[in-house]
Amino acid sequence: METVQLDIHQDLIRESIGGNRKAQYKLYQQYAKAMYNICFRMMQNTEDAEDMLQESFADAFRRMQSFRFESTFGAWLKRIVINHCINEIRRRKADLKYFEDMHLFEGKPEEPVEVSGLSVEKVKLAMNGLPNGSRMIFSLYLLEGYDHLEIAEILNISVSNSKSQYMRARQRVKELLIQMGYEN
Repeated sequence: METVQLDIHQDLIRESIGGNRKAQYKLYQQYAKAMYNICFRMMQNTEDAEDMLQESFADAFRRMQSFRFESTFGAWLKRIVINHCINEIRRRKADLKYFEDMHLFEGKPEEPVEVSGLSVEKVKLAMNGLPNGSRMIFSLYLLEGYDHLEIAEILNISVSNSKSQYMRARQRVKELLIQMGYEN
């Protein structure tokens, strides 16, 4: 049985596809804050995040006719935002540091993490201590909900590299949280 995806902003989307600027502005108002947060996590500074947000929305509105209502508008827009950020990071030839000792993590199951007393803000702060490549993988996996296969395709790396970078980043974030005074 096929499920139908209901998008609560379907009328606004249809009007936006037709070029209605007021409808586009309403969509922008609905999604800008969430998309800005993604941009900021990826770009790590306000100015770049704002630029990526504006470019992403401009691109989305130019490509509105390609939106097929097969997913929610938010999921479609999120993909555009993440791709814009990744492309900009690549364009700048970001120093994506990957670790050479991937074999240390292969085959090890992921340990559950105790989260009592832990805030998202503390985790975000600890993420700033990661190398760019690891931070990006950590963010895409943990905060944006992508799986390792999707991350590997987005970043053009192997699935095992994505997994090991995530595990290394996770361990480093845990160490940084302990240094910041969080202990489980």
